[in-house]
Amino acid sequence: MKRSQEPNRARWIPTPSLESERRSQLDRRHRILWSVLYGSFNPRRRNLPRRLDESRFHSLDWHGAHLLAVSIGILILSVADALLTVTLLSRGAVEVNPIMALLVHSNVGAFAALKMAMTGFSVVLMVCLAHYRFMRVVRVELVLYVILVAYVILIGYEIRMLQKVLVLPFL
Repeated sequence: MKRSQEPNRARWIPTPSLESERRSQLDRRHRILWSVLYGSFNPRRRNLPRRLDESRFHSLDWHGAHLLAVSIGILILSVADALLTVTLLSRGAVEVNPIMALLVHSNVGAFAALKMAMTGFSVVLMVCLAHYRFMRVVRVELVLYVILVAYVILIGYEIRMLQKVLVLPFL
């Protein structure tokens, strides 16, 4: 049989003996703090997956600074939204979201904690998936920008509502 006609067989590869082992005895996976600090300043995976079997989903070690700015903006505007919501509700407004309406009227602290937790988790998840497409149409990164703009519009609307209730000389 010719070489090209031979069936693919696993080749025998000799296993290394203990004397020829090149790896150090210290396992790098147990140095968590070092890995976080070193990986923060020396990121490796920026664009491509590490292995071919990770091509379906892969996480990156490095995200652009613009995503950090958008994320912080969303979180700050979420806090402002919570404060303005509580202020407006104390002045007689009505909460439209039925789940948040139950929380805000029973426990304001739980309302704020749930709102911040949901927003924070969602933003972190969207930053991790920023290079993917939502429903194979829109990049998740663009969705983050849309949420930021929506929060700006919402804050503007709440300030206008607050102006109608209160006379604010500085606005």
